[in-house]
Amino acid sequence: MDTDTFWDIIEAARSGATDSGELFDEVLVEQLAKKPRQEILEYAQRFDELHDALYRWDVWAAAYLIGGGCSDDSFMDFRAGVIALGRQWYERVAADPDSLAGHPDVVDAAEEPGDEVLFREAVNYAAAEAFEWTTGDADAFHEARRGVHRADPESGTEADMGEDFDFDDDSEMSRRLPRLAGLFLEADH
Repeated sequence: MDTDTFWDIIEAARSGATDSGELFDEVLVEQLAKKPRQEILEYAQRFDELHDALYRWDVWAAAYLIGGGCSDDSFMDFRAGVIALGRQWYERVAADPDSLAGHPDVVDAAEEPGDEVLFREAVNYAAAEAFEWTTGDADAFHEARRGVHRADPESGTEADMGEDFDFDDDSEMSRRLPRLAGLFLEADH
């Protein structure tokens, strides 16, 4: 699946969620379940590539500020949430994680802490759930994915996360992510 097709699916789910009032991840699963199994697997592959591309210290630092902390599991959910924002926001975040300070949901979260804005765990599992709907077998997706990963020589390679830094050092966070730090660190004081 090419990148444009992937983002078309995300945008259709976003639009469907807005129109129906359903949760984005539920609409995404419904839409994926209507596709052939191979397309669901291709969607999952592209999702993983885009998800993995955000596996960087600067993006994790943004998640840490927005979430008031961020474990490795929560960081998976955060990256899924960034994908759920759609292509335009994904590309902004990939280029500059501090740009999230301009997203209305992030601004709202700074004003009312405790909301898990952008942490969208269910989005990580949308393809698996859709595949299960089409097959009736909870294990079929993972079995099919194992076959894909065995054929992929890039799978299992470690990502370059960029320069590591201390997320609990307010001055370092302010230097690296000034807009987000302004929203979230200032709110703490």
